[in-house]
Amino acid sequence: MFVVVLSCNGVKLMPRFEYRNIAPTPLAQKAFLDWIEQLDAAFQNPDPERRSNVVRDALHQLYLGEEHAGLGGGLAQQALLHSFDPRNASLEPEYYGDVDAAKYAQRKPLIWFWMMYDRSPVGLNHWLGFRMRAMLARHVFKHCGNNVKIFHGVEFSFGYNLTVEDNCTIHKYVLLDDRGELVIHAGSSISDYASVYTHAHDLNDGMLISNHKTELGPSARVTYHATVLSGVRVAEHGMVGSMGVATKDVPPYHIVGGIPAKTIKVKTIAPESGKDPGR
Repeated sequence: MFVVVLSCNGVKLMPRFEYRNIAPTPLAQKAFLDWIEQLDAAFQNPDPERRSNVVRDALHQLYLGEEHAGLGGGLAQQALLHSFDPRNASLEPEYYGDVDAAKYAQRKPLIWFWMMYDRSPVGLNHWLGFRMRAMLARHVFKHCGNNVKIFHGVEFSFGYNLTVEDNCTIHKYVLLDDRGELVIHAGSSISDYASVYTHAHDLNDGMLISNHKTELGPSARVTYHATVLSGVRVAEHGMVGSMGVATKDVPPYHIVGGIPAKTIKVKTIAPESGKDPGR
C-alpha cells in the first residue's frame, strides 16, 4: 500500500509504504504450521536428551528428506549424520566461563536447530521463518513477546538473559550478545549486521570479563552495521545511525552517529523538553 503524506502547508513529504500481505498456498501454509506446532509440542519437555533427539530427527528430515535410520556410508556421511545431533556439536558460548551450564544445556539443542534451520534449504522462507524462530525464541529466550519478527542469520550468546518484548523486529545477521542481560523493549528495531553487547573485556587481561545490562527502547532503532556497547541504554525513540558506535546512553528521541556516537539531531516528534541536542 502506497500512501502520500502531506504536511499542513501542502508540501509533499516522504511516502509511507505499508507492508504487503504475503502468504504461501493454503496447502503449504498448513504443512508449515503443523510442523511448527509439532516441534513446539515436543520442545515443551525441557529435558536436553529429549530435545536433542527431536532436533536430530528433524534435521535429518530437513536436510536429507528422509527419516533418521542410524549411521551408514563413508566417513564424510557419518560426520554429517553425527552433526545433526546437537550432542555432537560444540557452540562458542559453551566455552565461556560465565555460562550457566544447566540453563544452556536445556537451550543448546534448540539453538543448534535454529542455526541449522537458517542454513537449510528453507531458511530463507520469511513467512515460515518468522513463525519458526518466534516459536523457538519462546523456549530459548528469557522472554519473547507477541508479533516479534526475527530474520535469518541472527545469533545470540546464551538466550536465557535475552528479553524481546512485543512488536520488535530483528533483521538479518544481527548479533545479540546476552552474556549480561539484554532487554529489547516493545516496538524496537535492529537493522542488518548490527551488534549489541552486554559484556566487556579488561584492557590488560582479555580473560577478565565484566557483564552489564544493555537496554534498547521502547521504539528504539539500531540501524545498519551499528554497534551498541555493553551497559548502554538507547532510550525511548532513540536511534543509532548507520556504522555508529554507541559508547554511552542515547537520550530519548535523539539520533546519534559516528565513532563514538554523538547526537546529530532530535526527532521532530520529541516533546519540547527533549529537543535540546546538547543533552
